[in-house]
Amino acid sequence: MRFKSRIAMFGGLMLFLSCATNPFTGKKTMALVSNSQLFPTAFAQYDKFLNENKVIKGTSDSEMITRVGQRIAVAAERWLNANGHQGYLKDYKWDYNLVEDKTVNAWCMPGGKIVFYTGILPIADGETGIAAIMGHEVAHALANHGQQRMSAGVLQQVGAIGVAVATGNESSENQQLWMQAYGIGTSVGGMLPFSRHHETQADEIGIILMAIAGYNPDEAGELWKRMKANSGGQAPPEFLSTHPSNDSRIENLTALAAKAKEEAKKFGVTSFRE
Repeated sequence: MRFKSRIAMFGGLMLFLSCATNPFTGKKTMALVSNSQLFPTAFAQYDKFLNENKVIKGTSDSEMITRVGQRIAVAAERWLNANGHQGYLKDYKWDYNLVEDKTVNAWCMPGGKIVFYTGILPIADGETGIAAIMGHEVAHALANHGQQRMSAGVLQQVGAIGVAVATGNESSENQQLWMQAYGIGTSVGGMLPFSRHHETQADEIGIILMAIAGYNPDEAGELWKRMKANSGGQAPPEFLSTHPSNDSRIENLTALAAKAKEEAKKFGVTSFRE
């Protein structure tokens, strides 16, 4: 017991010492993996991805992706500077690319490396829709969600080792049942809600950034109505998904639009691009 207690105390101390404050929420977040470790790896993976896929350059769509990305990044820097976080973006290296792929998706790697697939363009339905998606993806990077997911994964692995040690005297069948229960419990009760929280948080940050960048935040809810229509209603139950349901996102973003407009007013933005 003394050994297990020491392990638990060490784990708690490690978690306490490895927290960072999210400037957008003011809350402590897990940071067992530092950005100085994470960013170079992410940048290398991003370059590898671009080399292995068809990147579209010199078209109106690719130029729109870059233009919107730059405006959202400027909005983020304005917000950070106004709220006392000068220099927060010093290690970020923004890059925006359009890739030929029918998948309806876009993503952002830690440090600001962003990809839009051509398959999402019809759903975006124009520049303001692109801004809603871009704000969400940039928000993931700004809130260090990649860092937090990796940190949570480390804790989940440490916990699995703890369960294995604690059940070491059980039969192999019982130990396997304990490990399966731990895996299901930490996934459904821990990692999936954690991921859904990140998505909701990125929606909340992203809609504010798009408004500060001069894009109408009312479009964010409309975007997700189109996403829902495109999905044909095919989605797992929310509690088994990494993302909130389409209906939850539509309701949340529609309610947040007024707040985003009020935040944009603080930066002199009172009218929006449509």
